[in-house]
Amino acid sequence: MPRRQTADTAGMVFHAMNRGARKLRLFEHDSDYRAFRETISDVITRAPVHLYAYCIMPNHFHLVCSPRKDGQLSQFMRLLTLTHSKRWHAARGTTGTGCVYQGRFRSFPVQSDNHFLTICRYVERNPLRAGLVKRAEDWRWSSLSDRCKECHSIKFADWPTPTPGNWIDVVNDVEAHAEAVRTSIRRGRPFGDERWVAAAAARLGLQGSVGAIGRPWS
Repeated sequence: MPRRQTADTAGMVFHAMNRGARKLRLFEHDSDYRAFRETISDVITRAPVHLYAYCIMPNHFHLVCSPRKDGQLSQFMRLLTLTHSKRWHAARGTTGTGCVYQGRFRSFPVQSDNHFLTICRYVERNPLRAGLVKRAEDWRWSSLSDRCKECHSIKFADWPTPTPGNWIDVVNDVEAHAEAVRTSIRRGRPFGDERWVAAAAARLGLQGSVGAIGRPWS
C-alpha cells in the first residue's frame, strides 16, 4: 500500500481502521467495547479531530474523521492505538507479551459529498453485514446506535453533507459499492469522483493507489 503523507491533510475526511494482531479478538465483553469508546473520547481531547462515525467490531474498528491540522490524523490514530494497547494489556495482566494491533493503521481520503455517505453507511452497516444483528442500529458499539439512543459518550461533528431523513433505513437497505470501499481500504486509494480522486492522490502522494473509481451512494 502506498506510503501516506502526513502533510496537507487538514480538513480532509478520512476513513481509518485497524485490527488486532494475529487475528486477535480485541473486544470480548461489553466492558472491552466500553473501554475503547472511552479511549476514543479521551484521545480526542489530546488530538482533537472531527469524528463523524465509528463502529467497533470484535477484532477491528472503523472511524470516519477529519484532522483539524496537518498530520493530526496520524497523531490521533497513534495515540488511540497506543493508549488502548496499554489499557488492554493492563486489564488482562499481559503487559510485555506482544503487540495488540497488526501494525500501522490503514486510511484513505473521502470526498465530502455522497461518497461520504457511502463510507458512513459502510462503516455503520458493518455489524449487519457480519450477521451480528438483524438491524444495524441494534449494535450498541457504533455511531448509528449512539445517535438513535441520543447517547453522548462521544462528541460527534456535524456531517459535511446533509444526512438523509431516512438514514437508518438507508444503512439497513441492500448495500451498494461495498467492493469499491474495500478496494480503497486495501490500496489506500482516495474515494470520490474521478477528478477529485486524481487531485487528492496528487495532493497526498497517493498516485500509485489510483485505479478504477467507484460511484457514490445515491
